[in-house]
Amino acid sequence: MVRIYHNPRCSKSRATLQLVLDRGIQPQVIEYLDQPPDAATLGDVLAKLGLEARQLLRKGEPEYRDLGLADPSLTPDHLIQAMVNHPRLIERPIVVSDTGARIGRPPESVLEIL
Repeated sequence: MVRIYHNPRCSKSRATLQLVLDRGIQPQVIEYLDQPPDAATLGDVLAKLGLEARQLLRKGEPEYRDLGLADPSLTPDHLIQAMVNHPRLIERPIVVSDTGARIGRPPESVLEIL
């Protein structure tokens, strides 16, 4: 099973989805802005990515600044909850398969887990 956390308005996300489809894979497409992952799911995705919560944050989003997420004293749980509450903060796209997870930046980076 392959899942993609997708934002159809993002060109990298569209390109990554097309790359997966071009490989003959029909992924579960999760439009995460409308269906944000819960904290446990996001924690699992982070573990598969091998990243810390801070590394998945989109630092250019207004919510990042408004919520003071640059504060180094914030815990991973706090950062994960911020992403759950404000899914625009989640870096995109994320592809998850049985063999791991990758951020599709560049889109070709997901090929190694397909």
